[in-house]
Amino acid sequence: MSGQVFHAPFLNLLDEFDFRAVVERHDPKAAERYPGVRSYKSVSEMLKDPELELVIINTPNVTHYEYAREALLAGKHVVVEKPFTATVSQARELMDLAQKQQRSLIVFQNRRWDSDFQAVKQVVEKHLLGDLIEAEFHYDRYQPGLSYKKHKEIAQAGTGTLHDLGPHIIDQAICLFGKPEKVFARIQTNRPEASVNDYLNIVLLYPSLTVTLKSSLLVREPIPAFVLHGVRGSFLKSRSDIQEVTLQGGKQPTHTGWGEEPAAEAGLLHIMTEDGKEIRERFPSPAGCYQEFFKGVYRHIRNGQPSPVALQDALLNMRIIDAALESSREQQVISL
Repeated sequence: MSGQVFHAPFLNLLDEFDFRAVVERHDPKAAERYPGVRSYKSVSEMLKDPELELVIINTPNVTHYEYAREALLAGKHVVVEKPFTATVSQARELMDLAQKQQRSLIVFQNRRWDSDFQAVKQVVEKHLLGDLIEAEFHYDRYQPGLSYKKHKEIAQAGTGTLHDLGPHIIDQAICLFGKPEKVFARIQTNRPEASVNDYLNIVLLYPSLTVTLKSSLLVREPIPAFVLHGVRGSFLKSRSDIQEVTLQGGKQPTHTGWGEEPAAEAGLLHIMTEDGKEIRERFPSPAGCYQEFFKGVYRHIRNGQPSPVALQDALLNMRIIDAALESSREQQVISL
């Protein structure tokens, strides 16, 4: 799904890339949609292709380390899906290897370019709420049964909601607020037949800001995905980016109005201005733009510009995940 939905359409569309090959072990279909794209039976076979410069690893979490390492050793630049790896030690090893090989290593965090998060980012960067007091981010679903993707339901390092949906909202917090001082968390398994965690409540403690990150697979009625309170007011925003749904429907990111949310999904901004005027109004979101991640990858590799997702951010994400697990296990606040 990830290759079909999140990567291939943009690699095919953007002039910066020449979409050449995929690994399809069983039923090669990529060439039906993208004529000329080669299909390989294995990663090792594909990595022997000297024309390939960049490889995207979008396999199950527990395999990220193995395939990213193999690609780096083959002299390829690498984009690897979140959550980077299954463990912090694996992440650090890959970072060291990328530096040794003089190759780029970038973690795919597409939710930075969701329309809803772009709206939140504007509110924060424009300081519309004044000094922030607290923020709460949700990424909830209602999936009481087990996933048809059986690898996601195996209890092992790198599986569960903490490593699936958790990295999205952890990264969004890092993107806006940087490194927290401390972490407190509760990680649970609530679905009757589940073996992996499916609920998380992570509290990131900053010097004067509290950020709560929540995700559950047992939320039937959605609530605002982003809630921010500051000394001058509040901002509420739904999770309403349409890019994934549009891509899953088979549409390519070429039509007019790409990534634009329905007007009804505009956020609610309620503030008091510096001159004492009360404002309560809808705050429309910028269009979502996953293509900006890929353009950033190109600029980083070709022109040496900063990575669209700094490796230190990706490593911090993994450290927060580890701290959350430790905090939940020990019922203690963990310092970073």
